[in-house]
Amino acid sequence: MLKEKGALLLACNHPNSFLDAVLIDALFEQPVYSLARGDVFKKPFYVKLLTALKILPVYRVSEGVENLSENYKTFDACLAIFKTNGIVQIFSEGKCINEWHLRQLKKGTARLSLAAWEQNIPLRILPVGTNYSSFRKFGKNIFINFGEIIKKENIDMSKSDGVRHLIFNNLLEQQLRQLVFEIDRNDLEKQKHLLEIKLSPVRKALLFLPAIIGFVLHAPLYVPLKSFTWKRTKDNDHYDSVLTALLLVTYPIYLLLIVIVTFLFIKSWLVVLLLPALPLTAWSYVQLKPQIKDQELAMPKQS
Repeated sequence: MLKEKGALLLACNHPNSFLDAVLIDALFEQPVYSLARGDVFKKPFYVKLLTALKILPVYRVSEGVENLSENYKTFDACLAIFKTNGIVQIFSEGKCINEWHLRQLKKGTARLSLAAWEQNIPLRILPVGTNYSSFRKFGKNIFINFGEIIKKENIDMSKSDGVRHLIFNNLLEQQLRQLVFEIDRNDLEKQKHLLEIKLSPVRKALLFLPAIIGFVLHAPLYVPLKSFTWKRTKDNDHYDSVLTALLLVTYPIYLLLIVIVTFLFIKSWLVVLLLPALPLTAWSYVQLKPQIKDQELAMPKQS
């Protein structure tokens, strides 16, 4: 786990919905607060849940001009977090799109950083680039790259507000372009070159039988969930994150069910060995399945 401490702002790209935030949060030893689209904070239950998960709302014009003033409350909350040496994650592109490409940066990261520096908060900005080998496959290679810390000393604070924002975004963009892979969705060769991890023939041979067992035993759970998720997310960029969340919730139940049913047949407490063995077979299958496929080209393209 990364031991970097606050006050720290993680300036990230945003290719894969809330899975991006989960991955970054899991890497840091200190808790990480995240900023998420405001329209998911509509119901009191969601507000309580997301707040408990250290998620704060950010509203866009498309989510109602009347809500934009709420962003000031979120920015004030972030500044309070920084004052207590906390860590906040912000998606500097604003919108999530499944692609290997850095989009134009929004103004939010610069505004929050400059506001902290104006209050003499010793905030540091860490650029983070997250790259996935696939946005449609469970079990993928993920490459997370970290840039160089941006500090107050890197910006001429005597300049006008607009100039400071421009200097900051240019500096952040230069960093992120080195961290985010630039790959055309039709360029399979480049995808394989940058995103595939080669397995040795010996390792493939050792994993072959466990992989077959893993496929057979887990298909009754995975295939229906995959179909269910695809029907509800095929027109947006949340498929991967939603499917991962569903599997995270349902897999322990499925695993326990298999153990109980097996115990009813063989009447032996040795069935508890299935608890580590079954996930191992699933992992074996994930290791051997293709990492890059033409189906990735079927991703809905957004503007």
